[in-house]
Amino acid sequence: MPESILVTGSSGMIGTALSRRLLQDGYQVVGADSEENTWSEAVNERTRRIDLRDDSQFDDLPTDVDLIVHLAANSRVLESVNQPTMAKENLVTTFNVLDYAREVDAGCVFGSSREVYGSGGELHYEEDDVELDQCENPYAASKIGGEALMRSFEACYDVETALLRFSNVYGRYDVSNRVIPIFIAQAIADEDLTIFGAQKVLDFTYLDDCVDGIVRTVESFEKAAGTAFNIASGRGYSLVELAEAIVDHIDCDSEIRIESNRSGEVSRFVGDISLARAVLDYDPAYSFEEGLAETIDWYRDHPSILGEIH
Repeated sequence: MPESILVTGSSGMIGTALSRRLLQDGYQVVGADSEENTWSEAVNERTRRIDLRDDSQFDDLPTDVDLIVHLAANSRVLESVNQPTMAKENLVTTFNVLDYAREVDAGCVFGSSREVYGSGGELHYEEDDVELDQCENPYAASKIGGEALMRSFEACYDVETALLRFSNVYGRYDVSNRVIPIFIAQAIADEDLTIFGAQKVLDFTYLDDCVDGIVRTVESFEKAAGTAFNIASGRGYSLVELAEAIVDHIDCDSEIRIESNRSGEVSRFVGDISLARAVLDYDPAYSFEEGLAETIDWYRDHPSILGEIH
């Protein structure tokens, strides 16, 4: 089992929660991020402030790392549609991380995405269902390319890798314009919620379940290496159901408006998590309702964050 772990993107939502969990579990943790961690002093103290797009800055990272969890990425789909160079940066960052892993002889867990499945017309997706001609946006392409880079370094340089495909992770520390933070901010402000795609069904994964999936991969890395896993809830909910649940929980007067789906967005996805259950003993603990309640309570406790999102 690895003892020393580098977490890239350690100041982000998943990176913060993962780093705190790993520290709690007794691992030696080093973070790498271009931004300060404003959520955890302990994580911030262990984070090297570097730009992962610049391979010369990797000299500031330790050489005694056992495993890298590579989470750093430009992760917003619509932003990558509007600014496709963000996808290019993801590929450059992933290549640099892998080259560092090769040099220090470390394994790598890659934070991929359900976006790699595209819009194939199905609802439930297993790990073998990736088809390149279904790729919907530059962000998805950067994750498909990142997975290919992982496999190439595994084949050529014996860098052991595991691929984790996350699905709509939500919870604390998220200051983005993703759908759940936006809906919560609008509902608390008694504003209307706009749904882009009435038939859109997605698999929403609570942050602590996502982190648990990563930790189980770390703990079982010898078994997990060479494999891709869906880290999701295994359940699908429409955006209409999501909006209604948030409005009901907040008990506001917001109305729900529906518009057409936006370019580049996946419309239907539910992750098949049977492989993660079998190999990693992964079992999501939070129901959709429990995760939303935890998330709404966190945002209510951090009203200044709502102002940033809104």
